[in-house]
This record gives sequence, structure tokens and C-alpha cells, in this order.
Amino acid sequence: MPTISPTLLPVLMLFASNVFMTFAWYGHLKYRNHSLVLVVLASWGIAFFEYWLAVPANRWGSAVYSAAQLKTIQEVITLTVFAAFSVLYLKEPLAWNHALGFASIAFGAFLIFHKW
Repeated sequence: MPTISPTLLPVLMLFASNVFMTFAWYGHLKYRNHSLVLVVLASWGIAFFEYWLAVPANRWGSAVYSAAQLKTIQEVITLTVFAAFSVLYLKEPLAWNHALGFASIAFGAFLIFHKW
């Protein structure tokens, strides 16, 4: 039976966890007429599943990546997922300044992963 590479598995799990977390944090913005207590509880329920992916991803990923690299992977994935979520779900367009900001963060990720 094929297995997923130990370098790829944490990345895939962090990606999936970010999908859950993005919905937990921002999905309620389409439901502003619902009670804040209700959306907090719903967000908390969604975040529960995010933790079931993120915590093992970081634990297993620490065998391959440093903590700084794991955090960098997390942040790059977060921005990627959020950009897609913003455009596709919230229907908010991304502008040139968003692209420039994301590119700056990508450059920071390059610095974290580059062997000097």
C-alpha cells in the first residue's frame, strides 16, 4: 500500500486544517444576521476538526521540518486558502496590493527555507 511522504503529509494536513479554520474564522461573515453566540459556537465546532488535523501535522512535521519552517508553511497555506476563500466564498476581489503583500510573504518564506 502506498504511503504519503513524511515531507508531504504535514503540508496536506495543514492545508486541510486551514480550510476548516478559514471557515471557522470567516465563514460567518455571510451570516451577519445570526446571533454572535450562535456563530461563535458554530466556529468553535468547526475549529475542533481543524485541531485534529493541525496538531498531528505539526507533531509529525517536526520530524522533517523545524518549528520555524512549520510555522512558515502554515502561514503561506493560510494566505493561499484565504485568498481563494475570499474570492470564491465571500466574493471579495483581490487587488494588486494583496498580491504584492502575498509576494512579500512568499519572499520571507524563501528566506526561511533557503540554506545559507
